[in-house]
Amino acid sequence: MPATRTSKTGRTQEERSAAMRARLLDATIDCLVEYGYSGTTTTRVAERAGVTRGAQVHHFPTKADLVTAAVRDIAHRRASHAFARMDELAMSTDPIGDTLDLLWEIHQGPIFAASTELLLAARTDPELRALVAEVEPEISEVIVQFGRRLFGPQADTTQFRHYAYTAMDTVRGLLVGSWAYPDDSQLEARWQRAKACLRLVAPSELSG
Repeated sequence: MPATRTSKTGRTQEERSAAMRARLLDATIDCLVEYGYSGTTTTRVAERAGVTRGAQVHHFPTKADLVTAAVRDIAHRRASHAFARMDELAMSTDPIGDTLDLLWEIHQGPIFAASTELLLAARTDPELRALVAEVEPEISEVIVQFGRRLFGPQADTTQFRHYAYTAMDTVRGLLVGSWAYPDDSQLEARWQRAKACLRLVAPSELSG
């Protein structure tokens, strides 16, 4: 049975609902970056998204639900960007180095700041911590799936998983630490140093 379309917009109810959710998630990320977790209120998010509080509560009953959904959305955006570069990386003469650079690239900008705000807040918020604990494995699994598609069976090992997690932890640590260093040239130098170390400990099977 075809979905009913509204006469005013020509969109289905499902499309309108998806668009509203997207506006709420975008507004949540903006608020996390601008105000931090403590300053990100559901009222402020609804206002920035241009929706009513009732609509916001309908889609995301609590603040924890809202910000956790935003971080899950961030992970999906990063994954889409990474998989879009798959063909390019498959033809690379330096797949390990280029993949590490891609991991670095997709963690840049306000999206990383928003997700970090959530991780830090989870330390003292048990409800939020439980929700974040559900999302983090999903993010890690995306990295493993990416490795399988790029490196094939060589990536389907415990050793590769440990390497992928270590690379991600390295990127996160450098970026968090960089907030104390306003000079971007220092951050780039630190990344190049870290990438050289990560290259040295990469599983030998990935270079074959």
